[in-house]
Amino acid sequence: MSKRQSVEPPGKEHKSPIPMGCKIGNIVYSSAIGGDDPATGKTSPDPAEQAKTMMENVRRFMTAAGGTPEDIIRLTLYVQDKKIREYFNKEWLAMFPDPHSRPARHALVVDLEKKLFQVEVVAVL
Repeated sequence: MSKRQSVEPPGKEHKSPIPMGCKIGNIVYSSAIGGDDPATGKTSPDPAEQAKTMMENVRRFMTAAGGTPEDIIRLTLYVQDKKIREYFNKEWLAMFPDPHSRPARHALVVDLEKKLFQVEVVAVL
């Protein structure tokens, strides 16, 4: 059995003692991934920019885990308001353009305090 490994993309470390994700063998789970800019730590109030940065952070996370977005089998979207889901959908289609090869997805409307979106991913490398 493989040992558990924390996954920490550069510039995306949590302030709490929580890793950005965890990997055992070829299975990867993320913690919540948001749309904050890893260079500045700031989160844009613009939903289009925040969704784009969040998906770039998903790509960074998957690279740190040793994979790519193609390895993602499930994505859970947490959204502040379902009216802004269209901004996420644009980035979703950019990352997963093939309708026959997309991960499973579920969306929940939740109070995210200052963020508009967060995602969690499950991947098999």
